[in-house]
Amino acid sequence: MQAAISIQHLVKSYNGFKAVDDISFDVSAGDFVGFLGPNGAGKTTTINAITGLNNFQSGSAKIFGMDVVKDYRQTRPLIGLCPQEFNFDPFLSIEGLLIYQAGYFGVVKKIAADRTRALLQRFGLFEKRKQDFRKLSGGMKRRLLLCRALIHDPQILILDEPTAGADIELKYDIWKYLTELNTQGKTIFLTTHNMEEAERLSKTIIIIHKGKILHHSDKESLVQNKTLESKYLELTREGAPP
Repeated sequence: MQAAISIQHLVKSYNGFKAVDDISFDVSAGDFVGFLGPNGAGKTTTINAITGLNNFQSGSAKIFGMDVVKDYRQTRPLIGLCPQEFNFDPFLSIEGLLIYQAGYFGVVKKIAADRTRALLQRFGLFEKRKQDFRKLSGGMKRRLLLCRALIHDPQILILDEPTAGADIELKYDIWKYLTELNTQGKTIFLTTHNMEEAERLSKTIIIIHKGKILHHSDKESLVQNKTLESKYLELTREGAPP
């Protein structure tokens, strides 16, 4: 089966610093991948290379066999990106920005309006559809990011810490919805610092550190990997009671 995402020998540098250092991995269609690593590991840089938000020096990124650089017109509509930042157009209503976003991908207005209504209702935002995003709470903005990523019905959903700062109720609701989407066949590529989130949702785990891939396997293999067991050092003050 052709990979939904194929990264081969990808290198991205900033002023001589290799943020992504010759990484390679494939993501199967229909998989749910947890892409893990500390801040500065190269997660967002990798996502930006896949989605065309930044250039890279060497290697390749392909979506269903199509190159993201040479075949960008074909690959962009296949991906829905949910970033960390609230980067919405402040001059459009919530409803308007989703319809406008769908237009980028050739979705006709009638279909875009129907999808907008369905997504806003699903995430409890329909009553606020005429407002601009600045009047939404942080949790509502998180929901709106997900709506925007899904408005053109992409085959691949890329999520960059989608529940960061979300309350428990919203987090569980997003988890439930992502699981439903994956069950329906969407390929999901998730970055997160939440280990519970990765464990609950992911089928495959990829760990990146200092721009290099350290681990790539199914979740069960990672859990059973003895080399990744946690270790700790206990320090006590001299003369302190045990």
